Amino acid sequence: MRLRDLKGFGPKSEEILARVDVNSVEEFMAIDPYELYAKLKKTVKGTGMNSIYAIIGAQENIHWQDVSRTRKTEILMKLDDMGLAPKR
Repeated sequence: MRLRDLKGFGPKSEEILARVDVNSVEEFMAIDPYELYAKLKKTVKGTGMNSIYAIIGAQENIHWQDVSRTRKTEILMKLDDMGLAPKR
């Protein structure tokens, strides 16, 4: 299985993850989703909230929109604690 085969991912996701040295499903599944999001924020222009939803969704095999709909507040609070929450 390749990264692009994970739920909600495709070739572009695979390219983006390679920019932060995540090149296999095993590496992706082993990394904390918030740490990965922080790396992406530093490295990949345009990384936004949909990225953290997609990361969590792919790791848990659920659609990113379901993550957004059911866990948005929890995720925003964690990102705020990390200083990574979007500015209003």
